[in-house]
Order: sequence, then C-alpha cells, then structure tokens
Amino acid sequence: MDRVVVAYALYLLISIPLTVLVARTLSKHGRTFLAEVFADSPGLANAVNQLLVVGFYLVSLGFVTLFLTSHADVATAREVFELLSVKVGVVALILGAMHLTNVLVFNGIRRRHLAPKPAAPPLPLPYPGTPQVPPFPAR
Repeated sequence: MDRVVVAYALYLLISIPLTVLVARTLSKHGRTFLAEVFADSPGLANAVNQLLVVGFYLVSLGFVTLFLTSHADVATAREVFELLSVKVGVVALILGAMHLTNVLVFNGIRRRHLAPKPAAPPLPLPYPGTPQVPPFPAR
C-alpha cells in the first residue's frame, strides 16, 4: 500500500476524533454556560448551543478535509510520521483557535445578556422662570 495513503488514513483517524472530542466539550460546557445566560428561555440556550456546535463541525471538518492532500514524496515510515505530525499539529492548532473563538463568543453573549440595563434618562428640568404646572388638576 502506498505510504501517502497510510499517512492520509492515519491523519483522518486522528483528526476526526479530535474534532469530535473538542465539539462535544464545547457542546457540554457551552450548554451549561448558555443556560445561565438564557435562564428565562432554555429552548433558546439549547438552540444557540446547537448552532455554534454545528458551525464548529462544519468549519473544522471542512478544514480537515481540505488539508488532507499533500504533494510530498513519502518514501519511508519516518516521512509518514513527519507528514502526519505536521498535519495533525496544524489541525490541533486550528481546533484550539476555533475553541478559543467559541469561548469568546459564549462570553460575549453572556456579557451582553447579563449586563445591567441602562436606566431611563432623567426627565428634563424646567427652565428658570417657567411657571410650574401641577401634575394633576387642583381641586
């Protein structure tokens, strides 16, 4: 069997489970995080969590498949491992960056949702010398 094909198979056997592991971690902990944010609407929390996880899967697995190809000549087992280490290392770095991005998105959603709502602006003060009108008719 061609060594490049072996490298591709090993790459997919490592990269896809790694992607699934990160996505499940995001889903599990993201659900808890969003449940606090959307305490009044648990359905919305679950929906936002699912949308973020699906987006994570699409981008991650898309990158894994696009990064599969190689034009390197792989003649020895050592070169298989070298090619594999570069590919899996890049995927791990990309997954880490995407994980960090998702955590920042979760935090931004949480901050905006839990931020104190601005108070109503104060009523304008009357200009000096303006006659005061009582709020209710005098009896």
